[in-house]
Amino acid sequence: MDERFRGLGVALVTPFRANGAIDHAALEKVIEHQITGGVDYLVVMGTTGESVTLSAEEKKLVLSEAIELVRNRIPVVLGIGGNNTAEVVAQLESYDLSGVDGILSVSPYYNKPTQEGIYQHYRALAQASLLPILLYNVPGRTMSNITAETTLRLARDFKNIVGIKEASGNLDQIATILKHRPADFLVISGDDALTLPILALGGDGVISVVGNALPAEFKTLVHAAMKGDLATARTEHFKLLELMTYLFLEGNPGGIKEALKVLGLCENHLRLPLVPVGEATAKKIYGALADAEVVKL
Repeated sequence: MDERFRGLGVALVTPFRANGAIDHAALEKVIEHQITGGVDYLVVMGTTGESVTLSAEEKKLVLSEAIELVRNRIPVVLGIGGNNTAEVVAQLESYDLSGVDGILSVSPYYNKPTQEGIYQHYRALAQASLLPILLYNVPGRTMSNITAETTLRLARDFKNIVGIKEASGNLDQIATILKHRPADFLVISGDDALTLPILALGGDGVISVVGNALPAEFKTLVHAAMKGDLATARTEHFKLLELMTYLFLEGNPGGIKEALKVLGLCENHLRLPLVPVGEATAKKIYGALADAEVVKL
């Protein structure tokens, strides 16, 4: 099992200025906040990083800056995915991946491929990648599900497919993967609110959104659960429960950027078609941060 991707991974935001340009100073502040908070690894250019609104040049710039700022203190995972298999393979072959520890690749979206199509897509990626690959199943965004059977088939057939970020919300499916997985295959939560139950079933960690704002608090939850200390993990889960709910009321990453704004780490600027959360949701997020004893009312 690849220990680099166990524990708390954080899907890093991409801070922007009011004019839409990348806020490089804020990116440094957010990354230092993660490392100081004790996260186990970072995921750059995932959904939370608004990767679909960045140009190819901007993606490479953010990656290189993140690697430079991390300075080998924790592993870095790069999000590379899409619904054009040939293009994803080309990206794997064209990126400078020095300093990258693994790839997180979302299942093809919009096309709605069959299970065989999903398998063949990841087969092509596995054959092209020199780095370990984490599958990413998020049916709410892709409109298709990677079934447990397909996940297990990929896990058995390709040694460099080392795990899955599971954001289906289907605990029966996740439990089936956990029951039948190869011993070295990681099962990682893709939903903050389901992290505790997935870890209680034997999961290996989470790739988190809320961890952008509260890395130390969420790490306490994750590592306690992984050690079997469910009482501590449950206490932390309930402490963060409302925040985990409110962050997603108007989609991601609008909610987490509002939290980061409250914490003084970056502004809540997004690229269209995403917009900041409304005033009512912002007040709920602020209140949840206060309840978690992060800010004072």
